[in-house]
Amino acid sequence: MHHDVLVVGSGVAGLSFALDVAKAGYTVAILTKKTRADSNTNQAQGGIASVTSQTDDFELHVQDTLTAGDGLCRENVVRSIVRDGPAAIAELTQIGVAFSQLDDGRVSLHREGGHSKRRILHVADFTGHAIEEALLHAVSKEPRITLLEHFYAIDLVTRRSLARKGLLSKSGENRVLGLYALDVQKNEVVTFDAKVVMLATGGVGQVYQFTTNPDIATGDGIAMAWRAGVPIRNMEFIQFHPTALYTTDGQRFLVSEAVRGEGAVLRNIDGEAFMERYDPRKDLAPRDIVARAIDSEMKRLGSPHVWLDITGRGEGVLKEKFPSIFEECARRGINMNKDFIPVVPAAHYLCGGVETRLDASTKLPGLFACGEVACTGLHGANRLASNSLLEAVVLARHGAVAAVNYLKNASMEADPEIPQWVAGRVQDADERVVLSHNWDELRRTMWDYVGIVRTTKRLERAQSRVENLVREIHDYYWQVNVEPKLLELRNMARVASLIISCALQRLESRGLHFTLDFPDKQEEIRDSILRRGGY
Repeated sequence: MHHDVLVVGSGVAGLSFALDVAKAGYTVAILTKKTRADSNTNQAQGGIASVTSQTDDFELHVQDTLTAGDGLCRENVVRSIVRDGPAAIAELTQIGVAFSQLDDGRVSLHREGGHSKRRILHVADFTGHAIEEALLHAVSKEPRITLLEHFYAIDLVTRRSLARKGLLSKSGENRVLGLYALDVQKNEVVTFDAKVVMLATGGVGQVYQFTTNPDIATGDGIAMAWRAGVPIRNMEFIQFHPTALYTTDGQRFLVSEAVRGEGAVLRNIDGEAFMERYDPRKDLAPRDIVARAIDSEMKRLGSPHVWLDITGRGEGVLKEKFPSIFEECARRGINMNKDFIPVVPAAHYLCGGVETRLDASTKLPGLFACGEVACTGLHGANRLASNSLLEAVVLARHGAVAAVNYLKNASMEADPEIPQWVAGRVQDADERVVLSHNWDELRRTMWDYVGIVRTTKRLERAQSRVENLVREIHDYYWQVNVEPKLLELRNMARVASLIISCALQRLESRGLHFTLDFPDKQEEIRDSILRRGGY
């Protein structure tokens, strides 16, 4: 199947990029491994951070981001994305996103941890869903875009990968040529060729036993990029959201940070407000500090959770501001206006990822990455709340401009034909219990040894176990026909290995990476960078 551009993922980053490229006259195929609405974007509650109030300014937003990033942000990236925020908001409004307003007609702004001002635009507490819905509607009206559901991208095809198989001369610049994808419904692998591929596959939350992320967050784009030889950066910085609803069934529903922004107080199991002991900003400290404080209180008192207290605000107010959270709590027998909410940290957001420039391009010509899959340098060692949707929309616009320019310059070059997928003499997977056991072992290992607080010994134990799983899964992968569960597990194991390797490189505590063996920061500020050997 031929298209000018392939987009892997159907969240805000992929859809925004696809729209802009299609408007420039190019054909785009969007591949999503489940349905079009299955994305991290669709789960986002809080909102999108941008300077829109006269009491706010760019410099304050920049400084808040740099402070949260704990010295590792790239300031030029921060300034560029913050500066372009209002234009991104205007673009979203133009395609139909109706941000919540106050009674007097002004836009309603939330405040979240780490922000010095109210600057979070939102649609009640289901902002991501509203943005996703508007973008999907816009995409459906664009004739140059084809959206393919239930297509699981397996691996990128590059000139170098063909040369390694003896199908192409090793001379000439390496660049992306397309990819292989599994048509899940037909159970066959399809070859896609394109001069540009955009990875917009979201995060890695499913690598951990407890996460706020949807099932699709298995790190697919990062694993694909690594296998293609693209540098991967700062994977150790996993943000654990401090307040996921604690349940006995293992599910973790996100309780937005905006609830604390409206005055909610964290209390330990004894009912004591504790955040003032950990940070002068108390309950509105950045997420890494709050998550470690909760972890400390739970361990100190031997409790399975802490409490979030927003009682006495009035049911009407809470239902208006947080309708989905109020409904989910009520479904579990909790009245937010009368009852404390049991909360625990859960894996939430990856601040590292595929190394990209400010135009979303990577070191592999023709390959772009945007959204949570990418590491631009905006978040540094810890993401400031609600900067992620901002980054996705702004970088998608930058990336579209860069991709169009790339296509104009590459349009006359003749690319070799990509060979069809050859399965070889393999069989259908008949021992799925192996997949489920490896899946569970991987997620438990990451939760137990590569969590909020780390030690070198724990990381080394995790590395030994995960590398063994990588080998087992690799052998299994080459013996059986591909299927979604196997492809996800293959990617998750590789991503887990990358997280651990980056964490072992960082002999300090900075932002989201906190290790008892190296509790202080190093004077030298550096990135953790990994690249597949031989590329």
